[in-house]
Amino acid sequence: MRLNDNPYLVLAATTLIWAGNAVASRMAVGHVSPMMLTTLRWVGTLAIMVAVAGPAFRQEWPAIKANAWWIAIMGVVGFTGFNALFYLAAQYTTAVNMGIIQGSIPVMVLIGAFLAHRTRITGLQMIGIVVTLVGIVTLATRGHLEQLLGLAFNLGDLLMLVGCLGYAAYTVALRDRPKISPQPFFLGLSAVALISSLPLVAAEFATGTALWPDWKALAIIAYVAVLPGFVAQLLFMRGVELIGPGRAGLWVNLVPVWAAILGPLILGELFAWYHAVALVLVLGGIAVAESGKR
Repeated sequence: MRLNDNPYLVLAATTLIWAGNAVASRMAVGHVSPMMLTTLRWVGTLAIMVAVAGPAFRQEWPAIKANAWWIAIMGVVGFTGFNALFYLAAQYTTAVNMGIIQGSIPVMVLIGAFLAHRTRITGLQMIGIVVTLVGIVTLATRGHLEQLLGLAFNLGDLLMLVGCLGYAAYTVALRDRPKISPQPFFLGLSAVALISSLPLVAAEFATGTALWPDWKALAIIAYVAVLPGFVAQLLFMRGVELIGPGRAGLWVNLVPVWAAILGPLILGELFAWYHAVALVLVLGGIAVAESGKR
């Protein structure tokens, strides 16, 4: 079996790269503004896609043109929208709240897959979801579950929830993507993501918060353009293609766990007991859910 045909390796690699993106974002603070980073990331990714898939894109242009509105909506909601809402939510809410709300994406995906495709949710999948959510909550609260009693919800939580709903809808919709090859399809999404990010970076300039990248930021932009922006997106599409959106969505819960591992390795952050507990719970929940796959 080729590595590209193993959904577990594909999705594990995807979430590891996404976690690296979170670490890169923290490293970019003070070196480039968030929306500038978003826009330049898609500049780099689009340049790669034009070089890799330009000829195929031209060959499949009739199909792409026929599905232009669908591709536009997917690019805005799945790529630009989620990231923008994530950055904006951070201005109003706490990291604890954001971690817990982001952990709800797999549940949203399973429910969306049921509503859109009547994909049945098994009992073991539900148990797996609960176990992974416990892992995410343990990680988000740093093992102090009593913090849940004191959580206060605000505008940032609502923005984060909307962003998660959008990414869940994107994941579910990937199952019914048009009959377009993955690379030309992704090139179209990348173009939409770049275009739709321009008003956001324009707003940074208008408010005086735009920050051009320094040399460190340029290295970070190169990383996020190639791996999170290019490789991970194609891998995730492949994962959805192999096992469907409901099961693939559950793997999103690995992102904060990978980040908890990469943080200490790269940024020197603390790796505490609750990181280990969360890792065991998330991996165990995924294993339980996969044992009840359909």
